[in-house]
Amino acid sequence: MVDLRLPSGEYVIGTMVWYYFVCKREVWLSSRNLMPDEEAEPLDIGRAIHEVHYKRFRKEISMEGIKIDMVRSESGSLIVNEVKTSSKYLKAAKFQLLYYLYRLKLRGIEATGVLLIPRERKRIRVILDEENEKELEEAIEDIKRIVQLERPPPPVRTPFCRKCAYNEFCWV
Repeated sequence: MVDLRLPSGEYVIGTMVWYYFVCKREVWLSSRNLMPDEEAEPLDIGRAIHEVHYKRFRKEISMEGIKIDMVRSESGSLIVNEVKTSSKYLKAAKFQLLYYLYRLKLRGIEATGVLLIPRERKRIRVILDEENEKELEEAIEDIKRIVQLERPPPPVRTPFCRKCAYNEFCWV
């Protein structure tokens, strides 16, 4: 098991894990409490999808560093659901959900995950197996390294940049 605390004493948060697989610079920016543009269209769309598609099922769970969208029981098993607007950044979404499963495992709670992508009518099962756990632990260690950098990693232009809520921190 890897230490999940940053040098500040706070936990690595699920969003940092998502950022890590999309843009390392976002990891650093978020660690400095530099907030993304809350009015950015992708963030608005995400909030709307949560409200429209899963309002009646919402059973949000929060603990240090994580905010799980929905938890449900199915045939005696705990299922953790993460809602995403698209499958465009599937690896990032998968590892954010794996992080939640990992955190629960550390508390002695076994669960499986499902990524819900309502606009695409997709349900993707996610399991914290040895291979995923190893890759997740390596990512967490690298997140901690990035957070300790004096300056952010240089920006790397990707297709994500066009709609990124941190865009002004990179390409002004």
